[in-house]
Amino acid sequence: MSAYNITSTHPAVFLLVGIPGLEHLHMWISIPFCSAYTLALLGNCTLLFTIRTDAALHEPMYLFLAMLAAIDLVLSSSTLPKMLAIFWFGNREINFYACLVQMFFLHSFAIMESSVLLAMAFDRYVAICKPLYYTTILTRPLITKIGIAAVTRAVTLMTPLPFLLRRFHYCRGPEIAHCYCEHMAVVRLACGDTRFNNIYGIAVAMFIVVLDLLFVILSYIFILRAVLQLASQEARYKAFGTCVSHIGAILSFYTPVVISSVMHRVARRAAPHVHILLANFYLLFPPMVNPIIYGVKTKQIRERVLGLFLRKDAKVE
Repeated sequence: MSAYNITSTHPAVFLLVGIPGLEHLHMWISIPFCSAYTLALLGNCTLLFTIRTDAALHEPMYLFLAMLAAIDLVLSSSTLPKMLAIFWFGNREINFYACLVQMFFLHSFAIMESSVLLAMAFDRYVAICKPLYYTTILTRPLITKIGIAAVTRAVTLMTPLPFLLRRFHYCRGPEIAHCYCEHMAVVRLACGDTRFNNIYGIAVAMFIVVLDLLFVILSYIFILRAVLQLASQEARYKAFGTCVSHIGAILSFYTPVVISSVMHRVARRAAPHVHILLANFYLLFPPMVNPIIYGVKTKQIRERVLGLFLRKDAKVE
């Protein structure tokens, strides 16, 4: 019992429920979760290794892709191992400070992913609308600065959250009705005035999603205009074909966010597990599909990966 004693400010540990109402199905639910996580690990590690070892891929587009793969690895690894421990072993306990760290990593890296997707839209804009200036605009120092800016923005926006949550007294028990330490799920256990946390959380989410998505859409408006001005249909297909993978990555990231947001507003009376499954889909889907999208649709990546495996098979023989 001592592990659950409430101190003057917070419990020593929280208890993650998992998926409320579906506890009896946790073992079955773990199968697609584990499969998705395994695919995310294999796919993103393969992308990083391929880009790292092939000098021909040290171009802006692939450097941004390497950033995306690294972010996806951290994003999925910050939550999935603990989720699987809940599903397989019933290990629901998470230390209070570990919970805050998980929440910080989860939300920070989600913001970083949005930033990198925006940077990739800028990369496609320059490549198609200003092709003659591509190498002079997207230099290695600028790419480094964009990466630093993405990290700085995420850390700056998320650093206040752990400190804001640490000041609350948690009188509604230690059980978090979720698979991981999501900000609002933790806030619901707190006593006192939580309005600032609620407003801050919504403001940051709206700021990131609306602002980044707006600039992505603007980039593609300019790209579409430039593509339609090309003389031949073949040139149009080729130019727009370079954007297909990025569009797929944008859809895989933002679509679950928008669906989850809409569901919270139009289906408030839906069972809790519906919202939690959607939230998990948002965490699992992009890291799993991004390597597949870029591996299948990007010729250079596809050729390098196939060449890597063919060389291994040749050595075995």
